[in-house]
Amino acid sequence: MNTQAQAQGAPSEFSMKKILPILLAVATGMFLIILDSTIMNVAVPKLVDTFHSNLGTIQWVITAYTLALSAVIPLAGWFSDRFTPKRMFLASIVLFVIASMLCALAQTPEQLIIYRIFQALGGGMVSPIGIAMVFKVSPPDKRGSVMGILGIPMLLAPIFGPILSGWLIEFINWHWIFLINLPVGIIAFWMAWRYLPASKPGKEMKLDILGAILAPIAFASLVFSVHQAGEKGWLDDWTLGTLGLGVVTLLLFIWNELKQKHPLLELRVFRSKTFTHGIILAWMNQMALFGSILLFTLYLQQAKGLSPLEAGLYVIPQAIMSTIGINIGGKLFDRYGVRPIAFIGIFSLAGALFALTHISTSTSSFYIMCSFAFVGLGQGLTMMQLNTHVLKSAPIELVNRVTPITTSAQQIMSSFGITITAAYLSNQIRSLPAQHTLEQLGQAFGHTFWITLSFALIALVLTFFLQKSSAPPKKAR
Repeated sequence: MNTQAQAQGAPSEFSMKKILPILLAVATGMFLIILDSTIMNVAVPKLVDTFHSNLGTIQWVITAYTLALSAVIPLAGWFSDRFTPKRMFLASIVLFVIASMLCALAQTPEQLIIYRIFQALGGGMVSPIGIAMVFKVSPPDKRGSVMGILGIPMLLAPIFGPILSGWLIEFINWHWIFLINLPVGIIAFWMAWRYLPASKPGKEMKLDILGAILAPIAFASLVFSVHQAGEKGWLDDWTLGTLGLGVVTLLLFIWNELKQKHPLLELRVFRSKTFTHGIILAWMNQMALFGSILLFTLYLQQAKGLSPLEAGLYVIPQAIMSTIGINIGGKLFDRYGVRPIAFIGIFSLAGALFALTHISTSTSSFYIMCSFAFVGLGQGLTMMQLNTHVLKSAPIELVNRVTPITTSAQQIMSSFGITITAAYLSNQIRSLPAQHTLEQLGQAFGHTFWITLSFALIALVLTFFLQKSSAPPKKAR
């Protein structure tokens, strides 16, 4: 019996010791990419002044990055299978860091936009390849805990990015929002080179050429149409044209993928009701989260009149609760499955967003920080647990091809959430009197939180229909 107990306990002990370096290497690479994306959101006003440009032009620094990211993510699975995950992970980090150095040297907005596209071509593959590698080396009964740890950079980078960006811009200069990627990138590269497992390339893997053409067009067109709708409305010619192009090419892409023996993205996983339900729930959750994060920054700076650095400090409670939530959530996921932890997390998020619908300019700092903290708790409890649930519902041999699906969809749905929220906020502000007060502006933000709350409530309802099969089966006595 002792021998049996040791045999049962060995995998758990082995996993924690053997995969921790791999986990840290992937987490560092993901932190590098996500941190850069969040730093840019705060830097836009400074870049407008630096380049003597306008907001519409500088916004393309972010929009072009998002478009390139959406275009390259679907290719991650094939590149990973063809050239090995480790090589592609290393190559992606190198390209990202080189492009970051070029961004720091940019002399015109056009140069910065082009260099940001190169950044995205490298950064787009890091998360899907990294998540797939960690998932495959994790013991099945520990995947919730392991993937929960991996989710920490996904939660902390968007929170600490604005703080770091505000400090660099205020006390040093804008170049350092890109130069900071050099030391972080060197550490990420060294850890990946040292600890990520090597494997043999799949030379027999054939590229789905038609899929490789259609996927970038479809994803980039959809993301562009959403961004364009946020600026010029859904009836704008460019919005309708790119939306139509995106829908048509997406349908052609789906038709092509279902015919292929070795498709670019393994869309057959959508035949699984568990996978489909899980990913729709994750989409609603992401739209609520990312739309809310946008409102946090704008509300603190525009309605409360805080500096970027001060606004960043306001979300520290959110970072703390996110970290607590993701550590607790992973362990609970392994023990009880996805349904209870998803319900608790999304209930926390929905409750916090309901509280934020009542904010105004005079709302106390304590009220705001507490609300942000419970949003963070909801983030931590649900984000990686839902992703793990979705990945567990797919065959293990298809994980390399499934992570690009989930990452691409996350990018698109996050853009939808941000754009819909921003468009509603703009309409709320436009409806205010010409000589409106700050109090009225604050109330406009409060009304806009109803939009993100609606996404959270849809997600909350969907948690009741989650399958219990995600919980590992109990060992026979």
